[in-house]
This record gives sequence, structure tokens and C-alpha cells, in this order.
Amino acid sequence: MDSTVLYALALTLFAGLATGVGSLVAFFTSRTNTKFLSFALGFSAGVMIYVSLVEIFVKAKDSLVASQGEKLGYTYTVLGFFGGMLLIAFIDRLIPKSGNPHEVKRVEDIDKGPTADEFVKLKKMGVFTALAIAIHNFPEGIATFMSAIEDPQLGLAIAIAVAIHNIPEGIAVAVPIYYATGDRKKAFKLSFLSGLSEPVGAIAAYLLLMPFLTDTMFGIIFAGVAGIMVFISLDELLPAAREYDETHTSMYGVIIGMAVMAASLVLLV
Repeated sequence: MDSTVLYALALTLFAGLATGVGSLVAFFTSRTNTKFLSFALGFSAGVMIYVSLVEIFVKAKDSLVASQGEKLGYTYTVLGFFGGMLLIAFIDRLIPKSGNPHEVKRVEDIDKGPTADEFVKLKKMGVFTALAIAIHNFPEGIATFMSAIEDPQLGLAIAIAVAIHNIPEGIAVAVPIYYATGDRKKAFKLSFLSGLSEPVGAIAAYLLLMPFLTDTMFGIIFAGVAGIMVFISLDELLPAAREYDETHTSMYGVIIGMAVMAASLVLLV
């Protein structure tokens, strides 16, 4: 296993374990910093959208055009892009709304003590949310890993964007578990473990995809990665950012995220 693969795996581990950061935020602050969270989610969406459409989609197209010709290569790129969207949309459809990790949860919810009848329901919801996040993060792990294999600097930018968006997911697990059980350790452990599906996704990509990686397969997978990240941004990050929004903070985050990603790509040229 060479250093590039180890680096890519380390990035997915970093991104996945950011869910644990979310649970720590929930335990050690008394109120949600809505302005910062709105900006951070918008920033993450801006990075993902810009890098997906400007960099990843283009690299996928170049690879496929080189191996399949202009028309067929571009067709495969478009099919891969929307195939990625369909994959992540299908995964989201499997997750009922009540357990969806992207339903907005605030730190303040911890202070609302449940009634006796709510304990079991809340604990079940927290465990289910952890499982939902684990399922949902699996393709994100593949996306981060494949991006880092192709371009280590690009992989780092994507890993940071994914990590930012995993922080509120950690809160989504920790809040119901903690306020159902009063056990910080149990809430943190479930939150922490739910993020491990990202490096598991990366390992699956390494074992199942890498041995058969041709220019055509790489291009299709990379186009799918772009589709996955655009869908996540439009369906999850931006709506969540708007939930916390104050005076267009989320949109400023999107623009600055795009600008930072654009500047980093210019510097890498």
C-alpha cells in the first residue's frame, strides 16, 4: 500500500470522525452558534459545488474522452454524474424523515428533559440516526478517497468540506441519545462510530475498485463523485444552512467557499 493510498485513507478517517466533534460541541456548549453553523454549512456547500462542477466533472470528462472518444466520453460523463445523484437520492429515500441525520437539531434540545414515555423513543431514534448516518456516509468515503487518489490537494479540500458537514450530523446522533439516557459517553461513542463508515467506504473502494481501475472506470466513478457531492450540497447542506440562517449568512458562506476553492485551484496550477 503506497503513501498516496494511506494519505487518502487518512483523509476519509479525518472527515468521518468529525461526527465526534459534533457530539463534543453538543456537550460543551449551552447554545447553538447559529450564525457560525449557517456560514460553515454554506461554506462546505460552496466548496463541494465548485470543485464538483469545475474540477471533478472536467477531469472525469477528460479521462472518458481520452478512452472513449469525444461524443461517447461526454455521454458517459453525464450518465456517471446523474448516476451518482440517483445513488445518493436512493440512499436518502431509504431513511425515514424522522431518522434522517440532516433534520436540523440544536444543542439547546439537550436541555429539554424528556417525559418518561419519551425515553425509549428517543433512544431508538438516536440509534437509528447513527445507522442512517453510517449508511449515508459510505459513498462520501468513496468520493473523498477517489478524489485524494487522483489529486491529493483536491482530496484534502473535499475532506475538509465533508468534515464540516459531518459536525451537525454528530449533533443529530448525540442529542437524542444523551437526552434519552443522560449518558455522555454512550452518546459520544455512537456518534464517533457512525463516522467510521467513511473510511470503510474508502477501504471498499480500495479493495473493490482499485484493482480494476481503467481510464473508463475512473472517469465514470469520478463523474459519479461529482454528482454525489452536488446532490449532498443542494439537498442537505444548503437547506440545513438556511434553517440556521441569519441575514444571508449561508449565502456568504457559499460564495466564500467557492472563492477559497477557486483560489486554491489557481495556486495549484
